[in-house]
Amino acid sequence: MDAYDLFRRLGAGAKFDVKRFSADAARFQVGKRKYDSDSSEVLQGLDFFGNKKSVSDECGALETHEELQNEEETEGVLLEKSKEPKKKKRKKMISEVTAQEDFDTTIQWTSSVEAKIQEEKKTKGEKKLTSGKLEHLRKEKINFFRNKHKIHVQGTDLPDPIATFQQLDQEYKISSRLLQNILDAGFQVPTPIQMQAIPVMLHGRELLASAPTGSGKTLAFSIPILMQLKQPANKGFRALVISPTRELASQIHRELIKISEGTGFRIHMIHKAAVAAKRFGPKSSKKFDILVTTPNRLIYLLKQDPPGIDLTSVEWLVVDESDKLFEDGKTGFRDQLASIFLACTSHKVKRAMFSATFAYDVEQWCKLNLDNVVTVSIGARNSAVETVEQELLFVGSETGKLLAMRELVKKGFSPPVLVFVQSIERAKELFHELIYEGINVDVIHAERTQQQRDNTVHSFRAGKIWVLICTALLARGIDFKGVNLVINYDFPTSSVEYIHRIGRTGRAGNRGKAVTFFTEDDKPLLRSVANVIQQAGCPVPEYIKGFQKLLSKQKKKMIKKPLERESISTTPKYFLEQAKQRKIAGQNSKKKETLEKKS
Repeated sequence: MDAYDLFRRLGAGAKFDVKRFSADAARFQVGKRKYDSDSSEVLQGLDFFGNKKSVSDECGALETHEELQNEEETEGVLLEKSKEPKKKKRKKMISEVTAQEDFDTTIQWTSSVEAKIQEEKKTKGEKKLTSGKLEHLRKEKINFFRNKHKIHVQGTDLPDPIATFQQLDQEYKISSRLLQNILDAGFQVPTPIQMQAIPVMLHGRELLASAPTGSGKTLAFSIPILMQLKQPANKGFRALVISPTRELASQIHRELIKISEGTGFRIHMIHKAAVAAKRFGPKSSKKFDILVTTPNRLIYLLKQDPPGIDLTSVEWLVVDESDKLFEDGKTGFRDQLASIFLACTSHKVKRAMFSATFAYDVEQWCKLNLDNVVTVSIGARNSAVETVEQELLFVGSETGKLLAMRELVKKGFSPPVLVFVQSIERAKELFHELIYEGINVDVIHAERTQQQRDNTVHSFRAGKIWVLICTALLARGIDFKGVNLVINYDFPTSSVEYIHRIGRTGRAGNRGKAVTFFTEDDKPLLRSVANVIQQAGCPVPEYIKGFQKLLSKQKKKMIKKPLERESISTTPKYFLEQAKQRKIAGQNSKKKETLEKKS
């Protein structure tokens, strides 16, 4: 082993600054080392350890010579393998091979600046790799969680879902009293819509949310509203919740009071417009925080001069059953909703739309008008809840419906039961037929007074009423605990209406049943409803699957102008006509009497 070889081994892994010690680099012929007989002579002349005499060992010289020969042979083999047409490439390949061989056993000749740059690049690369991997794993975990709970999200910069209500304390600092109220109310684990909608609203993002009936949408917007308002303030209404029916508004109001108990929040509902105008008008003390109402009552107050209510401080505007409120025409509230949106003039206002069904109109409006909107949907869009056993029953004609209804009563059923009909008139007719069947039955519709409606709902909840006959509007959002059976006496005008009707049963994970009567006249509407039933995994007769689908224009016509049906009555037509004639004769006689008195 000669002196050069010894120096090379002792200095393994060391770095030599070429720029700083250029004179020494030239002396050592750095980067120009050649394995030939001259190199050993040059090395012998070098004085590494301060000895003036050149020491040469025959054994060492022989070993060195053999090593050099071996190295030359390996170089030759590598050069043969890596022959390239261009000389530059060949030189590059040789230098790479020699550099790789000598990396661990020789001094690395490089400048200090280059060394620093290389080290920084290495550390940065490692950091990027690890942070990138962690972010990728986190996203994979979140996507797996969302897929598991059938949560579908659209939007940019999406907040992560929550798995427990305790996370609200860890990540969003929920007040201990509010969290305790949630747990005391029996809500131990959030539902899929709550898992995603609550973080979205807590991040101050505008939202369009759709989830099956009975999936906890009310709590999904109530919790973030109470958390973001933080504490009561004398600024007027800072949150506004709008629903299509007074029954649903009353239900939301009750839920908000329950979970905000002990927090001091003042939650109000408009019962009488005249009283509300005095209470919430411009001269009021503004000692209120949240308002729950229907659109018409609010519009009545806003149209007064000066306005009977001030909405300039509203920070959160929540529209429940948004697809119904966005409907155009007599049944919808589109114009009223536009006026309410314009009245909420605060720069802080954020809007959230909730419904069990996705309407194309609502989705398009939200994309155009809401700022950086996040869309959240649970399960398949416009699908029925899977906890409901669904059945289609052919009854032939209108008289067959009444027979089928009486057959169900004879067989026996477990109350409470909801029966849906097409119109107020038909609800009255069916009530008069079933009242003699020996069952506790009542009816609820728009023509009854508010007090009568409230009493009916209360009695139905208490179990005093077994069968409640109602129109389609009651199908929206209202939560009757433990409804076992829903009967669609009249076929729904659309699949959306069908989903809302049967959604009154099978709520909060409980099982339920829905029976839908259909006649020959209902044939055009059958296919769309049959698809919903099939998607939920319930059996559908094969012949129905072959029916043609209605075009969108035809569907709209059917919704605006439902089928004209025969009256629900077992009284022979002869007696009904006689009764009509008596009525007309009585009215005519009264008119004559009044005319005679005047004359």
